[in-house]
Amino acid sequence: MGNGNGGGWRHPVARIGADERKARLEILRSAMLREGIDAVLLGSTNSLRYFTGLIWGQSERLLGALVTAKGLTYIVPAFERSKVETLPILPGDIATWEEHESPSALVAKLLGQAGKLALDPQLPLFMMHPIAGILGHDRLADASALIGPIRARKSPAEIALIRHAMAITLDVHRKAHQLVRPGVRASEVARFIDEEHRRMGADGGATFVIVSFGEATSLPHGAEGDQVFAPGALVLVDTGCRLDGYHADLTRTYMMDEPGKTGTSAEIARIFAIEKEAQAAAFAAARPGALCETVDAAARKVIEAHGLGPDYTLPGLPHRCGHGIGLEIHEAPNLVRGDKTALATGMCFSNEPMIVVPGKFGIRLEDHFHMSDAGPVWFTEPQPSLTDPFRGLAPLA
Repeated sequence: MGNGNGGGWRHPVARIGADERKARLEILRSAMLREGIDAVLLGSTNSLRYFTGLIWGQSERLLGALVTAKGLTYIVPAFERSKVETLPILPGDIATWEEHESPSALVAKLLGQAGKLALDPQLPLFMMHPIAGILGHDRLADASALIGPIRARKSPAEIALIRHAMAITLDVHRKAHQLVRPGVRASEVARFIDEEHRRMGADGGATFVIVSFGEATSLPHGAEGDQVFAPGALVLVDTGCRLDGYHADLTRTYMMDEPGKTGTSAEIARIFAIEKEAQAAAFAAARPGALCETVDAAARKVIEAHGLGPDYTLPGLPHRCGHGIGLEIHEAPNLVRGDKTALATGMCFSNEPMIVVPGKFGIRLEDHFHMSDAGPVWFTEPQPSLTDPFRGLAPLA
């Protein structure tokens, strides 16, 4: 179940280093002190990777780390110890448990008779319940409020990784556009996208690929089956990759021919213009200190002004305006009604106020931005036009 950072690194940005991970742990320990938490248990999650560098796939066996005020102890199945010791992780103690033993009892022993333990929010319930059974619920807390705010505000190194991952995916989009011709299958385009991400050094190729033609574009996450492109059909491609674990995620929607003056293609051109306006309004609303939900509201105001919606009513915007991104492709906070998190430097978001016309088509333009002290900064420039989606985009060196 283990997996590391194998392979050569050939990108113009650096991986996250040990010094940054040590600084993250100190920020976590300061938060623990403020909240009266004696230890945090990290599971085999992206938070384990974030703080220690240890990458491990989730299984039925508990493998993680216990963070205390002064210590770091990896909790490892005994037969996996030799594997863990070979991985590029922060130094720490290793406590092991045998197959017939309880890892929850080991956690309790390490914590001691007193003290409060905060659990990684992504720790599976079947691992949480035995710990609660031994320690009691009154000694447990949710580590979300400790971990979430730290991970939400990306460092310059994280932003650089996301920016380059986005650049790779945008270049793959540009190349995939050149494959679209009458008779091409969505699966052919999807296969090319995966292979090209892999060739460009992304972690394991594309993380996902959605290729939709025509009416299938009205389904936000694509249709079943293998579609065939026909002249005049709308094209929607949504894909991404990871670089040192950090995600890219971009959608482009376009036509291969100029739209007509009437009919469906003319309506596509009209909705495309509204989509562009809504995306720009959301970006303009993302000011430092503004609440996440106000960005979503700004996009919906534009859409509703054009007679679409309101709220999630279709034709209109069926989902949130955007999501956070980092080691998770979707992570908090989100640009959605009810999320009252204040926008702060280092936060990263998608901006994708998709407009769906049910049974006909959908248009999603998805780009991401990060917050700076002065305001939002695009990772990738928005799509310039419906029929020339990559105008002015130079090939990635």
